[in-house]
Amino acid sequence: MAAKKENMLKITLVKSTIGAVPKHKLTVKALGLRKLQQSVVLPDNAATKGMIQQVNHLVKVENVEA
Repeated sequence: MAAKKENMLKITLVKSTIGAVPKHKLTVKALGLRKLQQSVVLPDNAATKGMIQQVNHLVKVENVEA
């Protein structure tokens, strides 16, 4: 049987974390983002969506098909 393809999300940091709530800074770091305009590709799951929802004012999210 073929493995199911998992949807992926491309997350880009578009706003600086300077002056942000410390918890939001840690969330951005946990997503793997360090610099402005840096992008990471992460699986589309509940944990990732929860982190994105917390810092949605700092990031841009796009769907990527694996």
